[in-house]
Amino acid sequence: MSDMSIPFSVSQQLARGIVGCTPEADPQAAAVAQRLLLDIAGICVAARHEPYVAAAIASIDQIGPCTVIGFAQQMGVEGAAFVNGTAAHGEDFDDTYEGGPVHAGAVIVPAVLAAAQRHGCSGADLLRGIAVGVEVTCRLCAVAPMKVHKAGFHPTAIFGVMGAVAGVGAMLRLTEAQLVHAFGIAGSMAGGIIEYLAEGAWTKRLHPGWAAQSGYRAVRLALAGFEGPRTVFEGDHGFFHGYANLKTGAGEGRGEGDFAAMLDGFGTRWVWTTIAFKPYACGTMAHPYIDCARAFRQRGIALERIANIECETAEGIVHRLWEPLATKRAPQNAYAAKFSIPYAIAVALLKDNAGLSEYTDAQVSEPALLALMAKVNYVVDPTNPYPKQFTGHLKVTLTDGTVFEHRQGYFKGGAQHPLSDADLQHKFHANCAHGGLDRAAAEALLAGLDGLLAQPTIAPDALTF
Repeated sequence: MSDMSIPFSVSQQLARGIVGCTPEADPQAAAVAQRLLLDIAGICVAARHEPYVAAAIASIDQIGPCTVIGFAQQMGVEGAAFVNGTAAHGEDFDDTYEGGPVHAGAVIVPAVLAAAQRHGCSGADLLRGIAVGVEVTCRLCAVAPMKVHKAGFHPTAIFGVMGAVAGVGAMLRLTEAQLVHAFGIAGSMAGGIIEYLAEGAWTKRLHPGWAAQSGYRAVRLALAGFEGPRTVFEGDHGFFHGYANLKTGAGEGRGEGDFAAMLDGFGTRWVWTTIAFKPYACGTMAHPYIDCARAFRQRGIALERIANIECETAEGIVHRLWEPLATKRAPQNAYAAKFSIPYAIAVALLKDNAGLSEYTDAQVSEPALLALMAKVNYVVDPTNPYPKQFTGHLKVTLTDGTVFEHRQGYFKGGAQHPLSDADLQHKFHANCAHGGLDRAAAEALLAGLDGLLAQPTIAPDALTF
Protein backbone atom coordinates (compact mmCIF):
# COMPACT_ATOMS: atom_id res chain seq x y z
CA MET A 1 0.00 0.00 0.00
CA SER A 2 1.07 3.64 -0.49
CA ASP A 3 2.84 5.42 2.37
CA MET A 4 0.22 7.96 3.48
CA SER A 5 2.80 9.75 5.66
CA ILE A 6 4.16 11.41 2.52
CA PRO A 7 2.80 14.98 2.18
CA PHE A 8 0.18 15.72 -0.46
CA SER A 9 2.14 15.04 -3.64
CA VAL A 10 2.21 16.78 -7.01
CA SER A 11 0.39 13.88 -8.65
CA GLN A 12 -2.33 14.03 -6.00
CA GLN A 13 -2.81 17.74 -6.57
CA LEU A 14 -2.93 17.19 -10.33
CA ALA A 15 -5.37 14.29 -9.98
CA ARG A 16 -7.70 16.37 -7.79
CA GLY A 17 -7.64 19.13 -10.40
CA ILE A 18 -8.45 16.68 -13.20
CA VAL A 19 -11.37 15.08 -11.38
CA GLY A 20 -12.89 18.47 -10.54
CA CYS A 21 -12.32 20.32 -13.81
CA THR A 22 -14.88 21.04 -16.52
CA PRO A 23 -12.91 21.98 -19.67
CA GLU A 24 -16.03 21.60 -21.78
CA ALA A 25 -17.32 24.80 -20.12
CA ASP A 26 -14.57 26.81 -21.80
CA PRO A 27 -16.15 28.36 -24.90
CA GLN A 28 -12.93 27.81 -26.87
CA ALA A 29 -12.61 24.13 -26.05
CA ALA A 30 -14.75 22.55 -28.76
CA ALA A 31 -13.33 24.80 -31.49
CA VAL A 32 -9.70 24.05 -30.61
CA ALA A 33 -10.38 20.32 -30.21
CA GLN A 34 -12.04 20.29 -33.62
CA ARG A 35 -9.00 22.01 -35.15
CA LEU A 36 -6.74 19.43 -33.52
CA LEU A 37 -8.77 16.52 -34.85
CA LEU A 38 -8.73 18.02 -38.35
CA ASP A 39 -5.00 18.68 -38.33
CA ILE A 40 -3.95 15.32 -36.89
CA ALA A 41 -6.20 13.35 -39.24
CA GLY A 42 -4.88 15.17 -42.31
CA ILE A 43 -1.27 14.61 -41.33
CA CYS A 44 -1.92 10.92 -40.71
CA VAL A 45 -3.37 10.62 -44.20
CA ALA A 46 -0.41 12.51 -45.67
CA ALA A 47 1.99 9.99 -44.09
CA ARG A 48 0.03 6.82 -44.79
CA HIS A 49 2.26 5.60 -47.64
CA GLU A 50 5.54 6.42 -45.89
CA PRO A 51 7.82 3.48 -45.04
CA TYR A 52 7.94 4.31 -41.34
CA VAL A 53 4.13 4.00 -41.15
CA ALA A 54 4.29 0.66 -42.96
CA ALA A 55 6.89 -0.49 -40.44
CA ALA A 56 4.76 0.68 -37.51
CA ILE A 57 1.74 -1.22 -38.83
CA ALA A 58 3.80 -4.35 -39.53
CA SER A 59 5.09 -4.30 -35.94
CA ILE A 60 1.58 -4.67 -34.49
CA ASP A 61 -0.07 -8.08 -34.30
CA GLN A 62 -3.37 -6.97 -32.86
CA ILE A 63 -6.93 -6.54 -34.03
CA GLY A 64 -9.65 -4.51 -32.36
CA PRO A 65 -12.29 -1.79 -32.69
CA CYS A 66 -10.05 1.25 -33.18
CA THR A 67 -9.39 3.36 -36.27
CA VAL A 68 -6.03 3.47 -38.00
CA ILE A 69 -6.45 6.79 -39.78
CA GLY A 70 -6.03 6.44 -43.52
CA PHE A 71 -6.61 2.69 -43.59
CA ALA A 72 -9.50 0.21 -43.68
CA GLN A 73 -7.96 -2.03 -41.03
CA GLN A 74 -8.62 -1.60 -37.32
CA MET A 75 -6.53 -2.43 -34.28
CA GLY A 76 -6.74 -2.59 -30.51
CA VAL A 77 -6.23 0.58 -28.48
CA GLU A 78 -2.47 0.28 -28.10
CA GLY A 79 -1.89 -0.57 -31.75
CA ALA A 80 -4.09 2.20 -33.13
CA ALA A 81 -2.67 4.75 -30.69
CA PHE A 82 0.89 3.76 -31.61
CA VAL A 83 0.39 3.85 -35.39
CA ASN A 84 -1.67 7.05 -35.39
CA GLY A 85 0.74 8.79 -33.03
CA THR A 86 3.70 7.79 -35.18
CA ALA A 87 1.99 8.92 -38.38
CA ALA A 88 0.80 12.19 -36.83
CA HIS A 89 4.33 13.22 -35.88
CA GLY A 90 6.27 11.56 -38.67
CA GLU A 91 6.48 14.56 -40.99
CA ASP A 92 6.98 17.09 -38.16
CA PHE A 93 3.92 18.95 -39.41
CA ASP A 94 1.87 18.66 -36.20
CA ASP A 95 0.88 21.22 -33.56
CA THR A 96 3.31 22.79 -31.10
CA TYR A 97 2.95 24.45 -27.72
CA GLU A 98 5.13 27.53 -27.88
CA GLY A 99 6.01 27.44 -24.17
CA GLY A 100 7.58 24.00 -24.57
CA PRO A 101 8.17 23.15 -27.26
CA VAL A 102 6.04 20.03 -27.13
CA HIS A 103 3.77 18.30 -29.67
CA ALA A 104 0.72 17.41 -27.59
CA GLY A 105 -1.86 16.66 -30.27
CA ALA A 106 0.13 13.83 -31.84
CA VAL A 107 0.04 12.00 -28.49
CA ILE A 108 -3.32 12.91 -27.03
CA VAL A 109 -5.63 12.66 -30.06
CA PRO A 110 -4.46 9.11 -30.95
CA ALA A 111 -4.64 8.01 -27.32
CA VAL A 112 -8.10 9.32 -26.47
CA LEU A 113 -9.65 8.55 -29.87
CA ALA A 114 -8.64 4.89 -29.63
CA ALA A 115 -9.70 4.66 -25.98
CA ALA A 116 -13.03 6.32 -26.79
CA GLN A 117 -13.76 3.73 -29.47
CA ARG A 118 -12.75 0.84 -27.21
CA HIS A 119 -14.81 2.02 -24.23
CA GLY A 120 -17.85 3.45 -26.02
CA CYS A 121 -17.28 7.04 -24.97
CA SER A 122 -19.25 9.99 -26.32
CA GLY A 123 -18.05 12.99 -28.28
CA ALA A 124 -18.34 15.07 -25.10
CA ASP A 125 -16.09 12.55 -23.32
CA LEU A 126 -13.64 12.79 -26.20
CA LEU A 127 -13.57 16.58 -25.89
CA ARG A 128 -12.85 16.29 -22.16
CA GLY A 129 -10.02 13.83 -22.82
CA ILE A 130 -8.40 15.99 -25.50
CA ALA A 131 -8.62 19.15 -23.39
CA VAL A 132 -7.21 17.64 -20.19
CA GLY A 133 -4.54 15.59 -21.95
CA VAL A 134 -3.19 18.47 -24.01
CA GLU A 135 -3.39 20.80 -21.00
CA VAL A 136 -1.29 18.54 -18.78
CA THR A 137 1.26 17.90 -21.54
CA CYS A 138 1.68 21.64 -22.06
CA ARG A 139 1.77 22.55 -18.37
CA LEU A 140 4.56 20.06 -17.65
CA CYS A 141 6.80 22.27 -19.79
CA ALA A 142 6.71 24.93 -17.03
CA VAL A 143 8.45 22.76 -14.42
CA ALA A 144 11.97 22.81 -15.84
CA PRO A 145 12.10 24.76 -19.13
CA MET A 146 14.69 23.44 -21.62
CA LYS A 147 16.20 20.97 -19.14
CA VAL A 148 14.62 17.86 -20.63
CA HIS A 149 16.12 18.64 -24.05
CA LYS A 150 19.48 19.43 -22.46
CA ALA A 151 19.42 16.08 -20.67
CA GLY A 152 19.10 14.38 -24.06
CA PHE A 153 15.39 13.56 -24.07
CA HIS A 154 12.48 14.54 -26.31
CA PRO A 155 9.86 16.44 -24.24
CA THR A 156 6.99 15.19 -26.40
CA ALA A 157 7.92 11.62 -25.53
CA ILE A 158 8.52 12.32 -21.85
CA PHE A 159 5.62 14.66 -21.09
CA GLY A 160 3.33 12.98 -23.60
CA VAL A 161 2.96 9.78 -21.61
CA MET A 162 1.75 11.78 -18.61
CA GLY A 163 -0.57 13.80 -20.82
CA ALA A 164 -1.99 10.58 -22.24
CA VAL A 165 -2.68 9.32 -18.71
CA ALA A 166 -4.42 12.60 -17.90
CA GLY A 167 -6.48 12.61 -21.09
CA VAL A 168 -7.55 8.98 -21.06
CA GLY A 169 -8.03 9.07 -17.31
CA ALA A 170 -10.19 12.19 -17.48
CA MET A 171 -12.27 10.72 -20.32
CA LEU A 172 -12.84 7.42 -18.48
CA ARG A 173 -13.55 9.29 -15.21
CA LEU A 174 -10.87 7.69 -13.06
CA THR A 175 -10.92 8.53 -9.36
CA GLU A 176 -8.19 10.67 -7.79
CA ALA A 177 -6.50 7.58 -6.37
CA GLN A 178 -6.58 5.76 -9.70
CA LEU A 179 -5.11 8.76 -11.51
CA VAL A 180 -2.31 9.03 -8.95
CA HIS A 181 -1.39 5.39 -9.49
CA ALA A 182 -1.63 5.78 -13.28
CA PHE A 183 0.79 8.73 -13.20
CA GLY A 184 3.12 6.75 -10.96
CA ILE A 185 3.05 3.78 -13.32
CA ALA A 186 3.55 5.94 -16.42
CA GLY A 187 6.73 7.40 -14.96
CA SER A 188 8.36 4.04 -15.63
CA MET A 189 7.02 3.97 -19.19
CA ALA A 190 8.33 7.33 -20.40
CA GLY A 191 11.27 7.44 -22.77
CA GLY A 192 12.62 8.97 -25.95
CA ILE A 193 16.20 10.11 -26.57
CA ILE A 194 17.11 12.72 -29.18
CA GLU A 195 20.00 10.83 -30.78
CA TYR A 196 17.95 10.77 -34.00
CA LEU A 197 19.56 14.17 -34.60
CA ALA A 198 22.89 12.51 -35.35
CA GLU A 199 21.88 11.16 -38.75
CA GLY A 200 18.19 11.71 -39.36
CA ALA A 201 17.06 8.34 -38.00
CA TRP A 202 13.34 7.60 -37.60
CA THR A 203 13.04 7.21 -33.83
CA LYS A 204 11.62 10.67 -33.09
CA ARG A 205 8.65 9.70 -35.22
CA LEU A 206 7.57 6.90 -32.89
CA HIS A 207 7.83 8.92 -29.67
CA PRO A 208 4.21 10.20 -29.66
CA GLY A 209 2.86 6.79 -30.58
CA TRP A 210 4.80 5.12 -27.81
CA ALA A 211 3.64 7.74 -25.30
CA ALA A 212 0.02 7.36 -26.43
CA GLN A 213 -0.07 3.59 -26.04
CA SER A 214 1.91 3.69 -22.79
CA GLY A 215 -0.42 6.24 -21.21
CA TYR A 216 -3.39 4.02 -21.99
CA ARG A 217 -1.63 0.94 -20.58
CA ALA A 218 -0.83 2.83 -17.36
CA VAL A 219 -4.50 3.78 -17.00
CA ARG A 220 -5.64 0.19 -17.50
CA LEU A 221 -3.13 -1.05 -14.94
CA ALA A 222 -4.35 1.52 -12.41
CA LEU A 223 -7.95 0.53 -13.08
CA ALA A 224 -6.96 -3.08 -12.37
CA GLY A 225 -5.46 -2.12 -9.00
CA PHE A 226 -1.76 -1.80 -9.89
CA GLU A 227 0.02 0.79 -7.73
CA GLY A 228 2.54 3.48 -8.65
CA PRO A 229 4.54 6.00 -6.55
CA ARG A 230 2.68 9.13 -5.47
CA THR A 231 5.88 11.17 -5.68
CA VAL A 232 6.53 10.21 -9.30
CA PHE A 233 7.02 13.85 -10.38
CA GLU A 234 9.00 15.41 -7.52
CA GLY A 235 10.57 12.41 -5.78
CA ASP A 236 14.25 11.85 -5.10
CA HIS A 237 14.31 9.31 -7.92
CA GLY A 238 11.34 10.68 -9.78
CA PHE A 239 10.37 11.82 -13.24
CA PHE A 240 12.12 15.19 -13.33
CA HIS A 241 15.18 13.86 -11.55
CA GLY A 242 15.55 11.23 -14.23
CA TYR A 243 14.59 13.22 -17.32
CA ALA A 244 15.69 16.77 -16.47
CA ASN A 245 18.61 16.17 -14.07
CA LEU A 246 16.91 18.18 -11.34
CA LYS A 247 18.51 18.10 -7.92
CA THR A 248 16.29 16.43 -5.40
CA GLY A 249 16.19 15.64 -1.72
CA ALA A 250 13.86 16.22 1.20
CA GLY A 251 16.17 18.89 2.58
CA GLU A 252 15.94 20.83 -0.66
CA GLY A 253 12.17 21.13 -0.83
CA ARG A 254 11.88 18.01 -3.00
CA GLY A 255 13.78 19.45 -5.88
CA GLU A 256 14.33 22.44 -8.11
CA GLY A 257 11.32 22.10 -10.39
CA ASP A 258 8.68 24.82 -10.49
CA PHE A 259 5.70 22.61 -9.81
CA ALA A 260 3.71 25.60 -8.61
CA ALA A 261 3.87 27.05 -12.14
CA MET A 262 2.54 23.79 -13.55
CA LEU A 263 -0.35 23.56 -11.10
CA ASP A 264 -1.26 27.25 -10.83
CA GLY A 265 -4.79 27.79 -12.09
CA PHE A 266 -5.20 24.24 -13.32
CA GLY A 267 -8.85 23.61 -14.12
CA THR A 268 -9.75 27.31 -14.21
CA ARG A 269 -7.13 28.85 -16.52
CA TRP A 270 -6.52 26.87 -19.71
CA VAL A 271 -3.27 27.13 -21.68
CA TRP A 272 -3.95 24.35 -24.19
CA THR A 273 -6.16 26.58 -26.33
CA THR A 274 -3.05 28.56 -27.34
CA ILE A 275 -1.43 25.64 -29.16
CA ALA A 276 0.01 26.47 -32.57
CA PHE A 277 -0.69 24.79 -35.89
CA LYS A 278 2.20 24.54 -38.33
CA PRO A 279 2.29 26.03 -41.82
CA TYR A 280 5.68 24.41 -42.49
CA ALA A 281 6.73 20.75 -42.27
CA CYS A 282 9.79 21.08 -40.03
CA GLY A 283 10.95 21.94 -36.53
CA THR A 284 8.89 24.84 -35.18
CA MET A 285 11.82 26.98 -34.09
CA ALA A 286 12.87 27.18 -37.76
CA HIS A 287 9.54 28.69 -38.82
CA PRO A 288 10.27 32.38 -38.09
CA TYR A 289 13.55 32.02 -40.01
CA ILE A 290 11.60 30.64 -42.96
CA ASP A 291 9.31 33.67 -42.86
CA CYS A 292 12.31 36.01 -42.75
CA ALA A 293 13.89 34.21 -45.71
CA ARG A 294 10.65 34.46 -47.69
CA ALA A 295 10.46 38.16 -46.86
CA PHE A 296 13.97 38.68 -48.24
CA ARG A 297 13.06 36.66 -51.33
CA GLN A 298 10.27 39.13 -52.09
CA ARG A 299 12.92 41.79 -52.70
CA GLY A 300 13.66 40.05 -55.99
CA ILE A 301 17.43 40.01 -55.48
CA ALA A 302 19.31 37.27 -57.30
CA LEU A 303 20.33 34.64 -54.74
CA GLU A 304 23.77 34.36 -56.37
CA ARG A 305 24.50 37.85 -54.99
CA ILE A 306 24.31 36.64 -51.39
CA ALA A 307 27.73 36.52 -49.76
CA ASN A 308 26.72 35.66 -46.19
CA ILE A 309 23.67 35.14 -44.00
CA GLU A 310 24.01 35.67 -40.26
CA CYS A 311 21.20 34.75 -37.85
CA GLU A 312 20.71 35.69 -34.24
CA THR A 313 19.38 32.69 -32.34
CA ALA A 314 18.49 31.32 -28.92
CA GLU A 315 21.09 29.28 -27.07
CA GLY A 316 18.43 26.70 -26.22
CA ILE A 317 18.01 25.54 -29.84
CA VAL A 318 21.67 25.52 -30.94
CA HIS A 319 22.32 21.87 -30.09
CA ARG A 320 19.29 20.67 -32.04
CA LEU A 321 18.92 22.97 -35.04
CA TRP A 322 22.33 24.59 -35.58
CA GLU A 323 25.06 22.22 -34.48
CA PRO A 324 27.15 20.53 -35.66
CA LEU A 325 27.05 23.31 -38.24
CA ALA A 326 28.79 21.35 -40.98
CA THR A 327 26.15 18.64 -40.71
CA LYS A 328 23.27 21.10 -40.60
CA ARG A 329 24.63 22.71 -43.78
CA ALA A 330 24.55 19.33 -45.56
CA PRO A 331 21.81 17.14 -44.00
CA GLN A 332 22.08 13.45 -44.79
CA ASN A 333 18.42 13.05 -45.72
CA ALA A 334 15.08 14.83 -45.77
CA TYR A 335 14.28 13.97 -42.16
CA ALA A 336 17.59 15.38 -40.93
CA ALA A 337 16.84 18.52 -42.95
CA LYS A 338 13.69 19.09 -40.85
CA PHE A 339 15.99 19.89 -37.92
CA SER A 340 18.37 22.19 -39.80
CA ILE A 341 17.81 25.95 -39.80
CA PRO A 342 20.37 26.43 -42.60
CA TYR A 343 18.28 24.10 -44.77
CA ALA A 344 15.02 25.83 -43.77
CA ILE A 345 16.44 29.20 -44.77
CA ALA A 346 17.92 27.91 -48.02
CA VAL A 347 14.80 26.08 -49.15
CA ALA A 348 12.62 29.10 -48.34
CA LEU A 349 14.93 31.36 -50.34
CA LEU A 350 15.00 28.99 -53.30
CA LYS A 351 11.49 27.49 -53.27
CA ASP A 352 9.46 30.10 -51.35
CA ASN A 353 7.99 27.40 -49.12
CA ALA A 354 8.88 24.63 -46.66
CA GLY A 355 6.03 22.15 -46.99
CA LEU A 356 6.02 18.41 -47.51
CA SER A 357 7.24 18.78 -51.10
CA GLU A 358 10.29 20.74 -49.99
CA TYR A 359 11.51 17.97 -47.67
CA THR A 360 12.47 15.05 -49.89
CA ASP A 361 15.69 13.07 -50.09
CA ALA A 362 16.15 14.17 -53.69
CA GLN A 363 15.99 17.86 -52.79
CA VAL A 364 18.40 17.95 -49.86
CA SER A 365 21.37 17.29 -52.13
CA GLU A 366 20.51 19.92 -54.75
CA PRO A 367 23.66 21.99 -55.51
CA ALA A 368 21.80 25.30 -55.28
CA LEU A 369 20.52 24.45 -51.79
CA LEU A 370 23.93 23.26 -50.62
CA ALA A 371 25.51 26.47 -51.88
CA LEU A 372 23.03 28.61 -49.96
CA MET A 373 23.33 26.53 -46.78
CA ALA A 374 27.10 27.01 -46.82
CA LYS A 375 26.55 30.76 -46.44
CA VAL A 376 24.38 30.52 -43.31
CA ASN A 377 25.96 31.25 -39.91
CA TYR A 378 24.60 32.08 -36.48
CA VAL A 379 25.36 34.06 -33.33
CA VAL A 380 23.73 33.43 -29.97
CA ASP A 381 21.53 36.23 -28.65
CA PRO A 382 21.58 35.92 -24.83
CA THR A 383 18.40 38.00 -24.56
CA ASN A 384 16.34 35.74 -26.84
CA PRO A 385 12.99 34.91 -25.12
CA TYR A 386 12.94 31.21 -26.14
CA PRO A 387 11.12 28.98 -25.11
CA LYS A 388 8.33 31.42 -24.25
CA GLN A 389 8.57 32.96 -27.71
CA PHE A 390 10.01 31.69 -31.02
CA THR A 391 11.76 34.37 -33.07
CA GLY A 392 13.57 34.68 -36.39
CA HIS A 393 16.32 36.90 -37.75
CA LEU A 394 18.28 37.15 -41.01
CA LYS A 395 21.11 39.55 -41.77
CA VAL A 396 21.90 39.12 -45.46
CA THR A 397 25.12 40.60 -46.82
CA LEU A 398 25.46 40.82 -50.59
CA THR A 399 28.68 40.51 -52.56
CA ASP A 400 28.76 44.31 -53.00
CA GLY A 401 28.54 44.85 -49.23
CA THR A 402 24.87 45.84 -49.14
CA VAL A 403 23.11 44.54 -46.01
CA PHE A 404 19.44 43.63 -45.58
CA GLU A 405 17.98 42.60 -42.24
CA HIS A 406 14.69 40.88 -41.40
CA ARG A 407 13.28 40.12 -37.95
CA GLN A 408 10.16 38.34 -36.77
CA GLY A 409 9.18 38.00 -33.14
CA TYR A 410 6.63 35.24 -33.65
CA PHE A 411 5.91 32.27 -35.89
CA LYS A 412 2.91 31.89 -38.13
CA GLY A 413 0.42 29.51 -36.60
CA GLY A 414 1.22 30.66 -33.08
CA ALA A 415 -0.84 32.75 -30.68
CA GLN A 416 0.31 36.05 -32.24
CA HIS A 417 -0.41 34.94 -35.82
CA PRO A 418 -2.83 31.98 -35.74
CA LEU A 419 -3.82 30.02 -38.81
CA SER A 420 -7.46 30.57 -39.76
CA ASP A 421 -10.01 27.79 -40.10
CA ALA A 422 -9.71 28.26 -43.87
CA ASP A 423 -5.92 27.86 -43.61
CA LEU A 424 -6.33 24.61 -41.69
CA GLN A 425 -8.88 23.23 -44.13
CA HIS A 426 -6.53 24.08 -47.00
CA LYS A 427 -3.72 22.27 -45.16
CA PHE A 428 -6.02 19.30 -44.53
CA HIS A 429 -6.94 18.93 -48.19
CA ALA A 430 -3.32 19.37 -49.27
CA ASN A 431 -2.27 16.65 -46.81
CA CYS A 432 -5.01 14.32 -48.05
CA ALA A 433 -3.91 14.89 -51.65
CA HIS A 434 -0.29 14.22 -50.65
CA GLY A 435 -1.44 10.91 -49.16
CA GLY A 436 -3.23 9.94 -52.36
CA LEU A 437 -6.77 10.51 -51.12
CA ASP A 438 -9.18 11.85 -53.73
CA ARG A 439 -11.32 14.90 -53.06
CA ALA A 440 -14.54 12.99 -52.45
CA ALA A 441 -12.91 10.72 -49.87
CA ALA A 442 -11.26 13.73 -48.21
CA GLU A 443 -14.64 15.48 -47.97
CA ALA A 444 -16.16 12.34 -46.44
CA LEU A 445 -13.40 12.23 -43.85
CA LEU A 446 -13.90 15.93 -43.15
CA ALA A 447 -17.64 15.37 -42.60
CA GLY A 448 -16.88 12.57 -40.14
CA LEU A 449 -14.48 14.79 -38.23
CA ASP A 450 -16.96 17.67 -38.11
CA GLY A 451 -19.58 15.58 -36.34
CA LEU A 452 -17.32 13.59 -34.03
CA LEU A 453 -17.62 15.71 -30.89
CA ALA A 454 -21.43 15.61 -31.10
CA GLN A 455 -21.70 11.83 -31.29
CA PRO A 456 -23.47 10.01 -28.42
CA THR A 457 -20.94 7.20 -28.89
CA ILE A 458 -17.69 7.17 -30.89
CA ALA A 459 -18.30 4.26 -33.23
CA PRO A 460 -15.60 1.64 -33.85
CA ASP A 461 -15.66 2.50 -37.55
CA ALA A 462 -15.46 6.29 -37.02
CA LEU A 463 -12.97 7.77 -39.52
CA THR A 464 -12.21 4.30 -40.92
CA PHE A 465 -12.01 4.14 -44.73
